[in-house]
Formats: sequence, structure tokens, C-alpha cells
Amino acid sequence: MPITSADRVFLARAVELAGNALAVGDEPFGSVLVSPAGDVLFEDHNHVAGGDHTRHPEFAIARWAAEHLSPDERRAATVYTSGEHCPMCAAAHGWVGLGRIVYAMSSAQLTELLASLGAEPGPVAALPVTAIVPGAVVDGPDAELAARVAELHRRRFG
Repeated sequence: MPITSADRVFLARAVELAGNALAVGDEPFGSVLVSPAGDVLFEDHNHVAGGDHTRHPEFAIARWAAEHLSPDERRAATVYTSGEHCPMCAAAHGWVGLGRIVYAMSSAQLTELLASLGAEPGPVAALPVTAIVPGAVVDGPDAELAARVAELHRRRFG
């Protein structure tokens, strides 16, 4: 399914949350969980600056959804995120049974960008979500919003 103008509203919010993370000294990632009716159910940004590198917003969404939504509600929800899920978050997404993922920047784009900025590679391979959750419905990247995410990362390393 192509990314729609309605999707871009929530995707832009995820990018805004990524900017909020950067503003408080964290890595620029943000995510939003949305119901089929368009209600924001949960949103968060990265909280890894304190040393716990499992505190990704996509992982927080999976945990929140497992505690607050039925399996049917989880399957019907959409996760909008500034960057494609890492393998840890993709696995959490799959295990919890969340629905569609829409991302601004792909893992491949982020890996290339970070390398060009001289960043050390992370300890986990940057794989596409569907390599971890083969049945996942995933849409992205979005060129305009990926450019905004790239600028956040440039500011982080600039």
C-alpha cells in the first residue's frame, strides 16, 4: 500500500518526536502507534542516552500494545516511525502481533548515512523488517521525511 497523505501526518509526528529526542541529547528516533480510526494510542522517542540501548520507541510501543490492546486491536493498528525498525524492535513487533509499519527512512539509508558521517556501526546488523518478520506489512521510505530524518542525524554528528 502506498504512503498516503494521512500516513504522512503521523509519519511527520514520528519525525518530530525524533527531533525531540535529539533536543534532549538522545538519538533521533520517534514512533507513533495509531488505531484504524486515526487515534494516537501511544507515542515515544528514543531513551538510550542513559545507557540502556533497548529503550527504542518501537520496542516501547510493542510493550504498551501487549499490555493495553487485544490481539485484534494490535493487528489493526499502524506503527509510524522515523526509521525502519531495528531487528530487536522488529522481533518485538512480530511477537506482539502489531499491524502495518510505515517508516520515513530505511535501515539501509540510515546505515549509509551514518557511515558517511563517520559513525561507528552498531552491534546489531541493520536488516529490513521483513527479514525478521517475513509477513510484516511495511511501507517506506518517504523521500521528503527521510531527508528531514537525515538532517537530524547530521546535527547529531555535526
